[in-house]
Amino acid sequence: MSRHGRGTDRVPARPRRSPRAARPAPKVAFVLSGGGNQGIAQVGQLRALVEAGIRPDVIVGCSVGALNGAALAYAPNLTGVARLANVWCSLTGNEVFPGSRLSRAWNVVRRGTHLFTSDGLQLVIREATPARSFADLTIPLRVIAADLDSGEEVVFARGPLEPALLASAALPGVFPIVAHDRRRLVDGGIIDSVPLWHSLCGPVDVVYVLNVSAGAASREFRSPLDVVMASFAHSRNLRFEIEKRFVPDGVRILELPRPDDRRDLFDFSGGEAIIDEAYELARDYLAGTSAGDAARAANSDSLRRLRLRLPARRSRPEPLSAAG
Repeated sequence: MSRHGRGTDRVPARPRRSPRAARPAPKVAFVLSGGGNQGIAQVGQLRALVEAGIRPDVIVGCSVGALNGAALAYAPNLTGVARLANVWCSLTGNEVFPGSRLSRAWNVVRRGTHLFTSDGLQLVIREATPARSFADLTIPLRVIAADLDSGEEVVFARGPLEPALLASAALPGVFPIVAHDRRRLVDGGIIDSVPLWHSLCGPVDVVYVLNVSAGAASREFRSPLDVVMASFAHSRNLRFEIEKRFVPDGVRILELPRPDDRRDLFDFSGGEAIIDEAYELARDYLAGTSAGDAARAANSDSLRRLRLRLPARRSRPEPLSAAG
């Protein structure tokens, strides 16, 4: 009864649902390729994606792309990108590839399995992210490696993070084979440097591809490793092109442009300029996509245009023992 005693109260009308609220948010995946020192371009690409308010539901990475992906998966914000930029811009070739030319020649003469130790890679992994386990990550991460004995592709999504990242970047003959998960593992790039297919295994609507591996084929050949990387680049690009042909209907594949980086494998100079160029290319590309426009509109109140400020270089931790 109404408080005036004149019949029942009027049933309130149901609130109308906003068409935008009723529409589920698209599922987004980031795919980060391998590419050695050219992986620094992914830092600028990630910055553009983060500034545009585009947040992934899953990150899939191979080799250096797995390392960059792990850093973003731990801190999916501009602070995480700035930390990653600082790591890259403080790197030198001697840190990643330790040892003199004489020691490298000796490794070949003594018929060892690798030219360099993995100490430099381990230091980079530790500086890029404090995460020690996949469980420490904010965003799910898939890391691609290769089983040296069977030749099969191996995907890591749980357990300790460091050995998975180390295995994914263990370029055969260059870095030591990684013993992990009862396997002998090497760089996943020998099988699948742009692991697009793994981003399609779950529900996904948009895949942003950060492919910097194609640039290896355009380098000048200054060392035997440049020839190796160029050879890998051709086979990797072929698989990527094949995988794109079988993308399910309704899934958008957006490939971010990359800067022209012709540095040799040992050259880590000029990092800030490459990051800035990659950022500008990706920012302009996203501005021309409807996905980027929608993300910016939805996040316009929270976005801030920040230039990455690189803090002073930190002292490096002591080298770790080799995994496995």
